[in-house]
Amino acid sequence: MQKYRLVREGVLDAVAGIEVHEAPFTTDGVLALAHHPAYIERVSKGALSAAEQKAIGFPWTPQMVERSRRSAGATIAACRAALESGVAANLAGGTHHAYADRGEGFCVFNDAAIAARLMQAERRVKRVAIVDLDVHQGNGTAAILRHDESVFTLSLHGEHNYPFTKECSDLDVALPDGTGDDAYLDALQGALSDLTQRFVPELIIYLAGADPHAGDRLGRLKLSMEGLAARDRMVLDYAREKDIAVALAMAGGYGKNIQDTVAVHTQTVAIASRYFRGTRAHLSP
Repeated sequence: MQKYRLVREGVLDAVAGIEVHEAPFTTDGVLALAHHPAYIERVSKGALSAAEQKAIGFPWTPQMVERSRRSAGATIAACRAALESGVAANLAGGTHHAYADRGEGFCVFNDAAIAARLMQAERRVKRVAIVDLDVHQGNGTAAILRHDESVFTLSLHGEHNYPFTKECSDLDVALPDGTGDDAYLDALQGALSDLTQRFVPELIIYLAGADPHAGDRLGRLKLSMEGLAARDRMVLDYAREKDIAVALAMAGGYGKNIQDTVAVHTQTVAIASRYFRGTRAHLSP
């Protein structure tokens, strides 16, 4: 997809000395930490029903399967790197509409849920917070992790946007159409304060969607570039103050001008790299 190539190029231009690695392949066993084996098999063999394929939103190909596995692998790699160096990023990912037994909304496998579970299985951490700031609610993530008290799901999203039937995250903050910088940042500050009172994560998986931007075709919110920069700094401030590692995934972005989306994602990674330079080893997306 053009967006991901442009984001990679933008990040390489914007962040001097950044380490970029090929996304690793995710095995069936790791995918099964969050997904039903029968669903994984249907995806892998191209045996999805027409309805299942329509819900995902793009046609099945072997390349689609590999890309979906590697997108999950990149978030896993970002989590491992973040736990060593403080911050790391997947330049794609954020596939939060995928449920345990089905995909939706251009999401096949739920990278955040898979990565959180694997970090626990590898005994790297016990408690993970998923801070989802894509403009769309992380419905698949909420459903997969609904009864898991070791993972806290926070979703700040458009009230009237997709998905139109919401799931219950541990903390949902629904925003009206047209929400701008000040109201958004106030809501985020309140959500992080609530998180502080309710949960103590050792790792944050941060879905830094570009789609709250005012120029997004699907977002319906009105954040400026400056507002999105303040959003990213607020999350990273929270993590730095509490010494919590942060693994970022770029999540959604559908700008009327694709360069706007690329600029938002590039800005997010550039801000993250500056935060920990000098006190952490490196940024390794």
